[in-house]
Amino acid sequence: MDIRTNMIAGWVLAAAGTALGLSIVSGNFFKAERPEKMGYAIEGVEEASEGAAPEADKPIMEMMAAAVPDKGAEVFKKCAACHTIAQGGANGIGPNLWATAGEPIAAGKGGYAFSDALKTKGAGQSWTFENLNEWLKSPRKFAEGTKMTFAGLADAEDRANVIAYLNAQGSGLPIPAAAAAADGDTAAEGDAAAPATPAK
Repeated sequence: MDIRTNMIAGWVLAAAGTALGLSIVSGNFFKAERPEKMGYAIEGVEEASEGAAPEADKPIMEMMAAAVPDKGAEVFKKCAACHTIAQGGANGIGPNLWATAGEPIAAGKGGYAFSDALKTKGAGQSWTFENLNEWLKSPRKFAEGTKMTFAGLADAEDRANVIAYLNAQGSGLPIPAAAAAADGDTAAEGDAAAPATPAK
């Protein structure tokens, strides 16, 4: 070996030793620890609780009795990037949603090109409150293969409020009365209407 080769080998060894030393020293200062919560939150995606079964939603018709369209308008802002809702509004990435509640699924909407998955799933059906609830909960579960990329609304109250808002935009389907109030009124009416039993 000549002196030049020895010098190059020496510099390589010195560089490797320096890198190793810096790695050890920096490792003492900058420790990589596992984050308490992995990943980052994506709006509209339901988070599963570890070890706990998901709480069952109340029936949507029961939720609709207490739904507030104004709150639904706030939640609908998540949808506004893809959908318009004004009467006569243009289709965007998604169809215009004016008068959607009660309409046939995947039909009309100014010739909007609905996915085959939604056409197949919705054949012969309309956008009832129940269907809208299932769609808003998870479009991909409702119609596997749908073009809609939105993950869904995990919160049942948000879904009920959005449905009430959609219904107020040109549909006007009857909203069910609160079950407790309806039961109480029926009982009261029944008491009032019951004929008096004649004394014997």
